Amino acid sequence: MSWSQYPGQGHHQQPPPPPPQQYGQYQQQPQYNQYQNFPPPPPQGNWGAPPPPGNYGGYAPPPPPQYQQQGNYGPPTGVPPPAHYQTGSAGVQPQQQQQGFQPPYGGNPVRPPTQNQSYGPQFQGQGGPQRPFFQYSQCTGSRKALCIGINYFGTSSELKGCINDARNVEKFLCTRYNYRSEDIVMLTDDARNPRQIPTKANIIAAMQWLVAGAKPNDALFFHYSGHGGQTADLDGDEDDGFDEVIYPLDFKQAGHIVDDDMHNIMVRALPPGCRLTAIFDSCHSGTALDLPYVYSTEGVIKEPNLLAEAGQGLLGAGMSYLRGDIGGMMKGVMSLGKNIMNQNSGAAEKTKQSKTSPADAISFSGCKDSQTSADTSMAGQATGAMSYAFIAALTRYPQQSYVQLLNTIRDELKGKYEQKPQLSASHPIDTNLLFIC
Repeated sequence: MSWSQYPGQGHHQQPPPPPPQQYGQYQQQPQYNQYQNFPPPPPQGNWGAPPPPGNYGGYAPPPPPQYQQQGNYGPPTGVPPPAHYQTGSAGVQPQQQQQGFQPPYGGNPVRPPTQNQSYGPQFQGQGGPQRPFFQYSQCTGSRKALCIGINYFGTSSELKGCINDARNVEKFLCTRYNYRSEDIVMLTDDARNPRQIPTKANIIAAMQWLVAGAKPNDALFFHYSGHGGQTADLDGDEDDGFDEVIYPLDFKQAGHIVDDDMHNIMVRALPPGCRLTAIFDSCHSGTALDLPYVYSTEGVIKEPNLLAEAGQGLLGAGMSYLRGDIGGMMKGVMSLGKNIMNQNSGAAEKTKQSKTSPADAISFSGCKDSQTSADTSMAGQATGAMSYAFIAALTRYPQQSYVQLLNTIRDELKGKYEQKPQLSASHPIDTNLLFIC
């Protein structure tokens, strides 16, 4: 397998209903001498060596953990906050769809059109008046995927289900969407190969590999399960005043990875008509890829709602006050102030102008930017709520539109978790089209 040509959490609560089909054992990832034309891994930092093979070799899932439920956490100041969990029991895989059974929330979706799609007002281009355009991917070209699962073994913020999430998504892509295991790169902190450890350098290199050589109608898939958080927005493109971030294994030494950087690496580099599907199973992940068009469960673009955000900010500040958390109270008030200032200064419009793309990038994230995402246990296997719900929804109803999939993912979590998965895109999309990847 070659990195150059590419062969080959936050937070969890009570689980959705089970599915009978079980994923089998996963093949061990190839050794690094099989990768061609990929720079050697950076020197290992103070975060320590990967776990000994005896501890995590074949990755046997840990027993269902016991967790104490805690409140939401805000932008991190160092270590990602402890996960908030509740245990539950259910099957690991969802039930198969019955023949002829229609998915809810609408009829049978159709495949995306092949021609360029124009939208928005005209502008003066080099050859005269033009309109912005984008192109849907037919997903008939090359397929590549990057799956990242970080459990943060041996730390105070250890998670239980993230490695399982990455393995389950890998298996699902191969069995349902005809990806090949040799075209999927896995980064997990139980890996024996140093280049497959999810350090910041390895994650960025793998992101670059994912999009290298991308062409129209290619299908690229990115999955991340691990800790997420927020940090102060420095370029004024966030309504709430905070950028979203993910935490590599070595974040204490190397720092986090910001949404702006993930967008620049994985979206900006893509040609029109190339599909990138991203799944974020982490806290504060609503716009973790900085895609400017966020869709509601009715399939329409959401607009910033100052009153709703203000109410949420004040509620958070009030709850912090009742807990005696003065710092949390001040953060809630400050976030509200930033929200007002950024909406007045047109943060949403700035994002649309700077981050709309003619490529076909979409993201399903586990929660809103202001929410945490859950880590849970199903049938003895730890898993992330969002990763589980994505696989469960598409296993029950394989032929869904984007808006149907957003709703069925939420249905998997409804009544069990407070988090609300989000759908965002790099350009306006017809949410009634068939979801393909």
